[in-house]
This record gives sequence, structure tokens and C-alpha cells, in this order.
Amino acid sequence: MQRNLAIVTGVSRSRGIGAAICRELAKNEIDIIFTYWNAYDELSGLAENKNTVNTIQQELKSNDICVATIELDLTNPLSSDALFNFAKEQFGYSPNILINNAAVSLDDNIESITANNLDLHYKINVRATTLLSSSFVKQFNASYGRIINITTGWKQGQMPNELSYVLTKSTMDTLTYTLASTLAEKNITINAINPGPTDSGWMSEDTKSYLINRFPIGRVGQPTDVAKLVSFLTGPDSGWITGQVIHSEGGFRNEDG
Repeated sequence: MQRNLAIVTGVSRSRGIGAAICRELAKNEIDIIFTYWNAYDELSGLAENKNTVNTIQQELKSNDICVATIELDLTNPLSSDALFNFAKEQFGYSPNILINNAAVSLDDNIESITANNLDLHYKINVRATTLLSSSFVKQFNASYGRIINITTGWKQGQMPNELSYVLTKSTMDTLTYTLASTLAEKNITINAINPGPTDSGWMSEDTKSYLINRFPIGRVGQPTDVAKLVSFLTGPDSGWITGQVIHSEGGFRNEDG
């Protein structure tokens, strides 16, 4: 029987959401291919050390699963086909799970926005996600499939200082809704998760202190929170859930409460 194989994009930091998702999938004995792009981590100032990817890979393999990694520049429109060709070469069969986690988030606003920054966000947050989903569907031949998009809370409250990010990331919701019925005919579900503000390595202590008052549970979000939801949505028991945008953010208040 063919094993489940997941592609997870944007996994290059041990504290990141992508790494947490991989860990949860590994617990479920799902084989994994994860992508990374060190140049973006350096651009965003979130880079860890050069051995991080290898460390994550070895950690996942301790669950007795097969793990492959590929450094992939998703700004290249040919990268999606390259990724799925790589998957077939490495495993001999096609993935039945796609987690669109990779994203670009570089702050700007209506006065500081530039064409180059907007285009960079578009290439990853819109074009790459759409082309990856297309490649996934075209090669899909398993009994069931899952696409999960990691989105943001753009509808939950205004984010004027993340303009390029919000404009492009909002397409995750549109893509999820638009494709739900078409993919259901192929026994593929597609859902999106908004994890809310998540301590994935970018939060300073001041940021945490500010945000914690907005979380009635008394803590900020952790990567494991979204990873556990991804784990459920990738499993066989979630087959009746599709086309949904799930705001899994612990009751986060968009205004100080």
C-alpha cells in the first residue's frame, strides 16, 4: 500500500511553523519533502545557522519515516514542476498532501510600498501557491488528497503596515474557496488556516508583552497550535471539511481588551 507523502514549503527554521507542521506529520508516519530558501531568511533577518535544515531532517527521520529536502526558489515559475519531479525521483510516487506554508512578509504601507516589494510578495504568496496547487492536482493519483494553505487574519482586523503581505496573502482565502468543489470531485480537500500571531521566532519580548493582553487564554500562539490542526486536516477523518478558512487563534482580540 502506498504511503502518505506530504510536501511542506517554507521549512528552514527550527522554531518556524513549517518545522512544527513537519514534526506533527512525522508522528503520523507520513513521509515528507520540505522546501527551504535560505536567501529569504537572511533578507528577513530570521536566519538561524547553516545546519538547521539538516538538523530538522535528522529529527524527522527519527520517526522512521523517509524525508527529503530541496532548496527551492519559489520566485521561479518553473519551481513547482521541478519540485514534483524531485518528489517522483526521490520516492517513486506522487504526494497526496500539500502544505502551502512558504510566504514572504516584509513590512510596508501605502507610503513606503514599492513595485519590487509588491512583486516579490506576489511571486511567492500568489503565483507560487497557485502553481504548486496546480502541479499537485495534475499529478495526483492517490485515494484521497489534502491541500492546506496557511493564511493570515486580514479579515479579522486591519493590517495597514503589512500592505504587500495582506494584499497578496488574502488570495489564499480566495483560492481555497474557489477550488473546493472542483477538487472535491477528485477526492481532494482544500482548507486554509489563520494561526493568528504566532511566536515562530520573530517576536521580541516587547511584542509578546503587548500581544499577550489580546489573548484571553493568557499566552501567545505557538507553532504547535497550527501544526496540530494541520495534522487533523491531513488525516482521513477530515474528509468532509473543505473550502474552509479556519481562524485558529485562541480567541485573539484585534483590539486591546
